[in-house]
Amino acid sequence: MQVNETLNEGLKRGYEITITGAELEAKVTEKLEEARPEVAMKGFRKGKVPMALLKKQFGPRIMGEAMQESVDGAMQAHLEESGDRPAMQPEVKMVNEDWKEGDDVVVSMSYEKLPEIPEVDYKALSLEKLVVAPAEEDVQDALKNLAESAQNFATKKGKAADGDQVVIDFVGKVDGEAFEGGSAEDYPLVLGSNSFIPGFEEQLVGVKAGEEKAVEVSFPEEYGAEHLAGKAAVFDCTVKEVKKPVAAEIDDELAQKYGAEDLAALKGQIEERLKAEYAGAARAVMKRKLLDQLDQAVKFDLPPSLVEAEAKQIAHQLWHEENPDVQGHDHPEIEPTDEHNGLAERRVRLGLLLAELGQKNEVQVSDAEMTQAIMNQARQYPGQERQFFEFIQQNQAAQQQLRAPLFEDKVVDFVFEMSSVTEKEVTKDELQAAVEALDEE
Repeated sequence: MQVNETLNEGLKRGYEITITGAELEAKVTEKLEEARPEVAMKGFRKGKVPMALLKKQFGPRIMGEAMQESVDGAMQAHLEESGDRPAMQPEVKMVNEDWKEGDDVVVSMSYEKLPEIPEVDYKALSLEKLVVAPAEEDVQDALKNLAESAQNFATKKGKAADGDQVVIDFVGKVDGEAFEGGSAEDYPLVLGSNSFIPGFEEQLVGVKAGEEKAVEVSFPEEYGAEHLAGKAAVFDCTVKEVKKPVAAEIDDELAQKYGAEDLAALKGQIEERLKAEYAGAARAVMKRKLLDQLDQAVKFDLPPSLVEAEAKQIAHQLWHEENPDVQGHDHPEIEPTDEHNGLAERRVRLGLLLAELGQKNEVQVSDAEMTQAIMNQARQYPGQERQFFEFIQQNQAAQQQLRAPLFEDKVVDFVFEMSSVTEKEVTKDELQAAVEALDEE
């Protein structure tokens, strides 16, 4: 077997691999000898079938296996000897397509190798960590929002408006006859909640306590009860009370509604949540600054195929963001711009750099971290969590999509630890401005 270099240009490599006919013949004979003890044919005892007959019966199929194994073995041996790591799966083509048994097999192999990543003095990186302490005002604002979400209703004078609650007795009739399940007493209905049949709540806007109102509606065609679907109905309503929404009191009772022991405990939970939110935002800002510094500090050749693929993906994603009405991929081919190519180069460069750093320093994503990530994703599919777990377990590509950002964040945290980091206390508004600046860059 011979391996001759045909291309050595930048990161591009090309080779011509020749496997002689004699080597293939020996490989076929070896595989048939291994199988012969288990082969039985009419007229021969098991394991005693002549080699010539075995070659005639099984030779063509075994020859194909031998060719594939020989080519794969030659590729693997070359990569181990050269130390090359292909950026993508090598392209392999048969050169002598008119090959016949007994001829040498000649294949071409081409790929782009991953570049050598230069060493980086991470301790020379200087980063600033923004620190925000939750202010009492922020905690009080959060409490007010919770109180409004847990709103109560208080009796009001005058007409009911959208958002008010009306307490009603009602009897529903179809063709003048009351139907089962169409009546209730002292029913609290929030106008605008869309909890009743379309058109029902709107007709109660403007009613007063003590007023009677005949509400005329039609059940939807797809209504769950078949005997009512599409039917016109009249609901005779008696308005017993009109109430306006009022925020709940900020007290221990409110805290208990949200699972806290008392108001002090609820405030503590809010402070911890705000700290986590601020820390997450500050980390995003510091991560961007780190990547900016690395992008400027480290330069190396990039595999063109990776940059091209990334640029196409960026262009495609941005096109769909600008054309949200197009859900599928039935659209003209989207050509990457210079801006897309520049962003792709940055992403590929930083991706290769972080991957190399993580590998050298044995950064690993643990099984527990992967399980937690899967659980977080599964919550987006209520009622289908088990199916989602099974899908992830059976899909290597989906697992990699979840693992990649976890790995990147762990490598970034590793670099943070090695870099020179100073803390800077800022206000919530200053942190918000720094986060908004990320989107503008």
